Amino acid sequence: MNIMDFNVKKLAADAGTFLSRAVQFTEEKLGQAEKTELDAHLENLLSKAECTKIWTEKIMKQTEVLLQPNPNARIEEFVYEKLDRKAPSRINNPELLGQYMIDAGTEFGPGTAYGNALIKCGETQKRIGTADRELIQTSALNFLTPLRNFIEGDYKTITKERKLLQNKRLDLDAAKTRLKKAKAAETKSSSEQELRITQSEFDRQAEITRLLLEGISSTHAHHLRCLNDFVEAQMTYYAQCYQYMLDLQKQLGSFPSNYLSNNNQTSGTPVPSALSNAIGPSAMASTGNLVLTSPSNLNDRKESSGCRRARVLYDYDAANSTELSLLADEVITVFSVVGMDSDWLMGERGNQKDVEECDDLHSSFRNFRRGSGGQCTGRVSGMDPSSGGAPSAGK
Repeated sequence: MNIMDFNVKKLAADAGTFLSRAVQFTEEKLGQAEKTELDAHLENLLSKAECTKIWTEKIMKQTEVLLQPNPNARIEEFVYEKLDRKAPSRINNPELLGQYMIDAGTEFGPGTAYGNALIKCGETQKRIGTADRELIQTSALNFLTPLRNFIEGDYKTITKERKLLQNKRLDLDAAKTRLKKAKAAETKSSSEQELRITQSEFDRQAEITRLLLEGISSTHAHHLRCLNDFVEAQMTYYAQCYQYMLDLQKQLGSFPSNYLSNNNQTSGTPVPSALSNAIGPSAMASTGNLVLTSPSNLNDRKESSGCRRARVLYDYDAANSTELSLLADEVITVFSVVGMDSDWLMGERGNQKDVEECDDLHSSFRNFRRGSGGQCTGRVSGMDPSSGGAPSAGK
């Protein structure tokens, strides 16, 4: 029975306090009661905390969208996180695209130009997918988690203490109002006692709130370190992607434009088997000088010297921009030029005839040198007896 009486009295006291605060708040809004203003420093701290919370939420949510554009996947990850369970691993978009490309290239045939290119692209896409997965994991751990901890932890504590400060201020102002309205000496004494108590409680709560709000500067410093980690993760990711694509471009940069002939299909000019020369994976290095004439003179000399078709036996990846990548079974046209070193041959791919004129030709060649129109030059190491005296590049 005593416990019940105590609970009823506490409930009545709480209800009275709530009613008093509500009346004070309403009168302040209507301009019928004075309001105790917080000091300027505390107001600035409150404004800074609110601003930090708003922008942290925006940055956090947009970073989640950047790392995971699929809203359904984000919702699924959120549910698993709330259930304290690990989300199932799923293949990402670059990895899926890469797998499709590899499967298609295998179906078309790795020996064909298109099939080979698809497989190379697919492998690169899968590497990009792996890098993307690492970016998401690193960013979630080093950037998103600290931001979320602030929103769901520190700022919730600040909000709670700020609400308590608001209640203490309303209690203080209500006590001031009652003191003004007190007429009897006994009532004034009681009101003054109440005012001293509420003033002390308000000052104490203001100090607690101030200490918490001053921690926002430390939060900014911590988030700055997290931001640096996020930038570093992005830098690593984009550097990896750039290197992957650079390597892929180097592999695909000299693929034939007319890939039909590289899929063993009939092209406009038949390829006599007797004239199929063996082009090895790399031509011999040379420091000899090479002199090229203008494109028109080169075509005249080419026509006077004759040309032959050659089939590449092995893949070769160009080591730099002065080299030409070749694919196994790729068919190119080779010919000699009158007045040119007998150790050199000109090579041509497709139907383009232009050749880029070169001034500085004191460079080494490990493969056929590319021109602007798909032509190339390469040093020949000797004669292949099996090709009827046709020249072949050294291995």
